[in-house]
Amino acid sequence: MKRKGILLAAILAVFAFVANPDVHGQSFAIGSTLEDFKMTDLSGKEHSFENLKGEKGTVLVWLSAQCPVVKQYNDRINQIAADYASKGINFIGINSNATESLEWVKSDAEKVGYKFPVLIDKGAVLADKLGATVTPEVYYFDTKNVLLYHGAIDNSRDGQNITNSLLRIAFDSSLAGKKIETTRFNAFGCSIKKTAKEAKN
Repeated sequence: MKRKGILLAAILAVFAFVANPDVHGQSFAIGSTLEDFKMTDLSGKEHSFENLKGEKGTVLVWLSAQCPVVKQYNDRINQIAADYASKGINFIGINSNATESLEWVKSDAEKVGYKFPVLIDKGAVLADKLGATVTPEVYYFDTKNVLLYHGAIDNSRDGQNITNSLLRIAFDSSLAGKKIETTRFNAFGCSIKKTAKEAKN
């Protein structure tokens, strides 16, 4: 009985914290071009991707008000966004979780102090289109909306002993006109809850 309890706990842990599977051919591929889209922000104002994108590139970062992995990443996300805003790269937060109310997401965003807009992806339409499955997960596009990098921000869940600053390296390479060596690195974190039934997973 005890062994069954341990097994159940392990299964639940897998659902709570997962790595984005390498689904080549199924997710939005590197080199694909993102079409313009419109979404409302936390105040109900509608924005288009074209109006929010940066002069040198744009990052879509999937966020969550409840995910502990996102909470560990928030300071890093804010710092990276601040460091590259002056270089022409804009961040856009995306929340696709059906289990998080607008009030909750808005309160969390204010508490965290995001310096970039956070948009609500109702029905997880954009998440499904791009193949986003976890939070945090990033998609970095160039000035022509071509996907240059997709996946994890870096290789450390808690920010300790970061040995691969994946997103920063992608930024620096692109800004310098160099080839991005690592264009895909599996994102890890909490699964995006696209329906209320997924709340416990």
